[in-house]
Amino acid sequence: MDGTYCLSKDHLRGFLRKVNKDHRLVAPIVNRHGDTLFSVIDDLDYAPYELNQQTQNGIKSFFFPQQETLYSYACQDGEYTFAAPADEPQPTVYFGVRSCDLMAIMHMDKVFMGETKDHQYTAKRQNALLIGLNCNRPFANCFCNATKSGPFLGSGFDLQFTDQGGHYLVQVGRDKGAALIRQWSQFFTPASEEQILNQYQLSLEAMANFQLNVHADQAMQRLQNNQVPEDIWRSLSLRCQDCGGCAFTCPTCTCFTIVDRKLSAGHGVRLRNWDACTFSGFTRMAGGHNPVHQKTQAIKQRFMHKLCHDVRDYGGPGCVGCGRCVGICFGGVDIVRFIKMVGED
Repeated sequence: MDGTYCLSKDHLRGFLRKVNKDHRLVAPIVNRHGDTLFSVIDDLDYAPYELNQQTQNGIKSFFFPQQETLYSYACQDGEYTFAAPADEPQPTVYFGVRSCDLMAIMHMDKVFMGETKDHQYTAKRQNALLIGLNCNRPFANCFCNATKSGPFLGSGFDLQFTDQGGHYLVQVGRDKGAALIRQWSQFFTPASEEQILNQYQLSLEAMANFQLNVHADQAMQRLQNNQVPEDIWRSLSLRCQDCGGCAFTCPTCTCFTIVDRKLSAGHGVRLRNWDACTFSGFTRMAGGHNPVHQKTQAIKQRFMHKLCHDVRDYGGPGCVGCGRCVGICFGGVDIVRFIKMVGED
């Protein structure tokens, strides 16, 4: 059973309840503070999903946690032994994942599942089923059209939903998605030719609804050719407050640091923590010297990473155009501002 189907909105909650029997369910919900976040849903009646607001986080932290134990260690008579965590990741369905966040996961796959595989990330990824949700109307700070990561995608999902009014058009992307539809086939009906054509029309309308006009290709080309004036880097670095908000909300930032934490005389854990290339300690060396001048070059390594090094190493930018950094940066040094400064220069 593969192809394209329809799911009535009246049946969506029932379908998710069935899915939740065999899987942990992660979806956007509004918490008690009014924030829309991807969160684990234990009861769909008490934590209803929210599909009309942009989430303040992506799903990165479920695969690459902000703090994660890599190993525990023990020391006896000067000899160290290491043990990886024994817990197996729980099979999880991620529902309502926007195109930018799907593209972010594909980017992280290249980072953590390339030539050298990160076993903990890989285990979580293999136990994940991604249900995407196309964006009929991009949010105010979105520019995924400029990074070729939305608002509609043709790959990267197990199932993909498109809102068509009273129902969702459901596309099958991979075997896991096809298996889910086979298991709960009573919720789905084959899509008509008219409904399939309607999705194409919706994708064209979505492309016309972006509020930001961002020329990412131009900025990437100028970075690769070393054509960005130093005045731009100095101006942005002086405005950066070193808060790390851009990195922590970004769905593709993968910088981390590793520390050992002693728990007792002979035991401890090795932890992996998120880091940010704008932090003053990110490039500081053991003797205290820092080859990166924070007041003139702090932000340079971030944008070089996103729009130059990632293009070289992974074939595409490390920015998916979600716009979260635009909303969180109170210093006004988000990636859209940088791209516009490059274009104006």
